This record gives sequence, structure tokens and C-alpha cells, in this order.
Amino acid sequence: MVRQGLTGERLIGLFLLALLLFMPPLIGVFDKPDLVGGIPVLYLYLFIAWAALIALLALIVEQPQSEEDLAQAEPGAMRDQERDRTTGAES
Repeated sequence: MVRQGLTGERLIGLFLLALLLFMPPLIGVFDKPDLVGGIPVLYLYLFIAWAALIALLALIVEQPQSEEDLAQAEPGAMRDQERDRTTGAES
């Protein structure tokens, strides 16, 4: 079986992490009347978790494809990447 790349698997893992972070039992841990810098702990947790998920999503989606992924996706893509590498052009 040929491996199609890790992007899909990483996105599924990120989705499962998001489910875990926003489940009521974990959110209940941060539902306290305490303030951190004048911000309720629950709001701070939700914002940080949300921002971290967006940052991880950007890392997963924007990372360059490996040469194996390019070769499987398009037969001519490998030649294009090698040509760009030798000429210094970026796509």
C-alpha cells in the first residue's frame, strides 16, 4: 500500500485534539471565579486553546510537500520542483 502523506492524518489528529480541549469536563476545570490579568480564567483558556489550534492548523496546511508526495500527486511535478530548485525560481 502506498502512503498518501501525513497531512490528512495530522488534520484528523488536530480535530481530535480540538474535541478534547473543548469537552465540558476539561472546560469545567477552568470555570473558576479567578482572574488572570483582569480576564476570567475560562475566557483566557478558550482564547489560548483556540489560538493554538489555529497555529497548528497553519503549520500543518502550509508545510511544503515532500518529494514523494509531489511524485504521487502529479507525474510532472517532480520535474518542475527540480527545475525550480536549479534555477532558483519559487512557485
